[in-house]
Amino acid sequence: MIRLIALLVFITLPFHTLAQNADQPSGTIAVADDARQDAAIAERIRGILSELEGYDDVTVDVASGIVTLRGDTIDGAAAERLSELVSRVEGVVAIENEVAETTDVVRRLNPAFDRFRDRAQQVVAFLPLAAVALVAFFAIAALGFVLARMKQPWDRLAPNAFIADIYRQVLRLLFILGALVVAMDLMGATALLSGILGAAGIVGLAIGFAVRDTVENFIASIMLSIRQPFRPNDTVEIEGDTGKVIRLTSRATILLSFDGNHIRIPNSTVFKSRIVNFSRNAERRFNFSLSVKPDTDLAHAQTLSLNTLNGLPFVLKTPAASVWIESVDDSYVTMSMAGWIDQNATSIVLARSEAIRLVQAAFDTQGIGADVPAYRVVHEGAPFVATREEETARAPEFEGPAKAPTPAQPVEATEDKELAQIVDMERAGERSDLLRENGEQE
Repeated sequence: MIRLIALLVFITLPFHTLAQNADQPSGTIAVADDARQDAAIAERIRGILSELEGYDDVTVDVASGIVTLRGDTIDGAAAERLSELVSRVEGVVAIENEVAETTDVVRRLNPAFDRFRDRAQQVVAFLPLAAVALVAFFAIAALGFVLARMKQPWDRLAPNAFIADIYRQVLRLLFILGALVVAMDLMGATALLSGILGAAGIVGLAIGFAVRDTVENFIASIMLSIRQPFRPNDTVEIEGDTGKVIRLTSRATILLSFDGNHIRIPNSTVFKSRIVNFSRNAERRFNFSLSVKPDTDLAHAQTLSLNTLNGLPFVLKTPAASVWIESVDDSYVTMSMAGWIDQNATSIVLARSEAIRLVQAAFDTQGIGADVPAYRVVHEGAPFVATREEETARAPEFEGPAKAPTPAQPVEATEDKELAQIVDMERAGERSDLLRENGEQE
């Protein structure tokens, strides 16, 4: 029995061992296949690096899919890009990047010299096309300058020489921009042109804010030269300043005051201000006030004043002179008078002066002129005693006419004409003036 069991064990043991060996891989592990794969990875990486600039001194070792990079590059950014590049190769398990940035001066300068040489060659090759673009630019710009120098049609289209010059400047600018666009298009640099125009717009906006007052004066000059609210030698009042207009420049309006002084007012102020033009109409009114005694026949005083004004040779019949009662006070009655003159022939200052003198003389002749008020201070409780001066000051009632006044003195506008001659002398040969003698006025 024991022998039978031992025989069965002996017979079945080899067959069991054979069955177990048949389930495991036969032979040795294929190490050669991994080496070929590592070699293929290394060869692929070296091929890629050979096509790129700056990786000539980089060595590649691959073991079990682990890539080790050694050497140096011309900059640190290239070393960092190397890891990203190698990671994209199939089969790479890990990367050991030991590449450092080189400190060799020659190696760092060589690429710069190479780039400079390449760009110089590109510039030399580009010179013929640049010459064509330059010729096109100057030809178009010169055409614009020639057209701008023509007197017609700019002088005909513009209301004055100043606006005509603005038209010419705008035309020159448009032709220069057009020439620049054509030149850039020939050189294939239209993208650069967009950047230049954008930068010019930003710079122009900054300059506009910096010289805002100058730009405002310039625009006001254009508007004033078109509208012309006054002409040379007109007597005007602007912001409280009165004088004769000398000229209108691109920045300011210049007046000649009646004291002989120059008044320079910025055009932006003139354009926004209230302007009184005394020379627009030949007729001008002067007025003044005089006082009569409170017990005067006011109707008689009015008639006397009116007749005196109408009797003056320089007072116009139309519009008619007028007299009215202005106010009634404690010791006198104030009367206002007004008359009209032709200011082209008569000085309004002298006319007003003569009118006051002669009307006051008429009042004194009739004894109705107001007396100068006198005041006396009396202490409380003291008796009133008239002084000798008060007794003698009591004049008798008016019994006859006083001495007749002298006739009206000459009131010609001599000063005004002399100032006009000064203005004409200053305007002689002046090219910057924007006013015209026959310009349309608003």
